Amino acid sequence: MDNLILKISAVIILISLMIALVRFIKGPGSVSRVVAFDVMGYFAISLIALAALFSDRMIYLDASLIYGLLAFIEVVIFARYIERGL
Repeated sequence: MDNLILKISAVIILISLMIALVRFIKGPGSVSRVVAFDVMGYFAISLIALAALFSDRMIYLDASLIYGLLAFIEVVIFARYIERGL
């Protein structure tokens, strides 16, 4: 039962990732693309966490934490660039 729930959640996350990818490609402006890129990063973090649960290796959780920190820094840099340039 546990494995089935993890597989269903992985499918839902992948579908959501594809929707965010469409928004990233077709976004009306740069702000929409940055938000879609950020959302895709959060979905990637979720998939890495699910991979940790599937493989029973908790080192992947550390990788997802580092990826989350880098995604946050990336969004701050893009927001600063959009607001006034570097």
